[in-house]
Amino acid sequence: MYESEAGWREVDAYFVDTLVDEDDALAGARESGHRTTMARAEVAPNQGKLLALLAQAAGATRVLEFGTLAGYSTIWLARAVGERGHVTTLELEAGNAAVARENLDRAGVGDRVDILVGPAAESARRLIEAATEPYDFVFIDADKPSNPEYLRASLALSRPGTVIVIDNVVRGGAVTDPDSADPRVHGVRAVLRDIAEDPRLDATALQTVGSKGWDGFTLIRRAR
Repeated sequence: MYESEAGWREVDAYFVDTLVDEDDALAGARESGHRTTMARAEVAPNQGKLLALLAQAAGATRVLEFGTLAGYSTIWLARAVGERGHVTTLELEAGNAAVARENLDRAGVGDRVDILVGPAAESARRLIEAATEPYDFVFIDADKPSNPEYLRASLALSRPGTVIVIDNVVRGGAVTDPDSADPRVHGVRAVLRDIAEDPRLDATALQTVGSKGWDGFTLIRRAR
C-alpha cells in the first residue's frame, strides 16, 4: 500500500496533520492556486514548513525567491524572517502576482514582501545592477531550464553563509537520463554540474516522495 502515490499522500497528510500548522491564510493561498497559470504547483505544506525552518536555522532576515505563483511558499518564508525581515519574490505573470498579493496581505505579511513582475532573470539582473544588499536565503522554484541562470544570479546576490534551495530536481527520476528530451531535465542536470564545479558551494540533493509525487530538492550553502 505504501509503495504507491496514494500511500505517499496518506503519509504526507499524517505528517501535516501532526506537525504542520497550516492556518486559514496558508490554506487559502494554496487553494487559490487554481487562479494562477500553474494550478497545484505550490510546495506541499510540510515542504513549506521545511523552507521556513531552513530559513530560520540560517538566521535569514533577507530572502530571495524565484517563482511566486499564488504566494504559498512566500508566506512561509515571510513569516520565517519575522517582522523586521524582508522577502523579494520574482514572478513572471502579473495575474499570478495579483493573486499572491491578495494572499500575502490576508496573511498579514504583505508589508515585508516585494513582488517583482517580469522575467526572473531580468528582475534579478536589475537587483544586481542596483547593488542590492546580499540575501541570506534563496529559494529557486521557477522555470527549470533557467536554473543555471538563476543560480548565477543568486550567487551575485548572496554572501558566504547564504543558503540556497533548488526545488523539483528529481523530475520523477528523469534527472538520471542524459538523453531526455525534456528541457526541464537538462536545466536541472546543468545546474547540478555547475554546483559541483563551483568551489564556493557545498551541496547535497535529496529525493522525496509525498503529495507532490516523486521529486526532491538541492540544498546548497555558499561557503565562500
